[in-house]
Amino acid sequence: MHLHTLITEPWPDYALVDSGHGRKLERYGRYRFVRPEPQAMWAPASPDWRADGEFVGASDEEGGGRWTLNRNVPLDGWTLGWQDVRFRAQNTPFRHLAFFPDMAAQWAWMRERTGEGAEILNLFGYTGVGSLALAARGARITHVDASRKSVEAGKGNARLSDMTDRPIRWLVDDATKFTAREVRRGRRYDGIMLDPPKFGRGPDGEVWRLEEGLPGLIADCSRLLDENSRFLVLTVYAVRMSALAIAELVTQATAPLGGRVEAGEMAVREEARGLLLPTAIFARWVRD
Repeated sequence: MHLHTLITEPWPDYALVDSGHGRKLERYGRYRFVRPEPQAMWAPASPDWRADGEFVGASDEEGGGRWTLNRNVPLDGWTLGWQDVRFRAQNTPFRHLAFFPDMAAQWAWMRERTGEGAEILNLFGYTGVGSLALAARGARITHVDASRKSVEAGKGNARLSDMTDRPIRWLVDDATKFTAREVRRGRRYDGIMLDPPKFGRGPDGEVWRLEEGLPGLIADCSRLLDENSRFLVLTVYAVRMSALAIAELVTQATAPLGGRVEAGEMAVREEARGLLLPTAIFARWVRD
């Protein structure tokens, strides 16, 4: 299988400015932040990394740490945009800023394959930027996340985007249980996107572990697709998993549907030198 590199280019409200020595400097609208980035093993382009804040990681492997912010950074967030979608960025305790900018290339790819009235399922949908990107193309969205706070943030982003009248179901639910229920109901979707975490808990304390839960979840997702479906997009940020592994998983699950599977790495292009910083792996099934 040929592996692809899916590249997110800088856009007006986001850019990877520079990277190196295990860190990255990014621009989110009018603010600049430094975050840890173990894969940036090279030297940075410039020693001038003036920023409005920095996330200092903990010494353990569980990803803890804290933000150090200048006084001018609004703690309740600020508004950014990607094409026709508006959303709130905010410094979260989990080191990211309430959305994943490297998903922009995936959003654009899915929008090309989404038309008026298409039924789209977004599992682990987080703050809804992906849901709104497809809703803007006329899709009917079922947005599922176990975090009530994230779902409320998604509704807030819909208000910012003037999309409160769009057909979006905002559901606080366990993604695995919801998908299994949809299979039993005989539901089908034109497209499915899912961005499962390495570890998580559902609203009723359900435990999610990526390696254990992903095969069954992908199998159920494939049962929600049919001969008229267009895509399934799986993104994974767990660094110990291979793009080849998830590609074979998706290939087996979608074999009865025909179509083809693409897989590879997601990356963001750095403004300073144009080099590519890898961020995640992906596998996606598509019917041309």
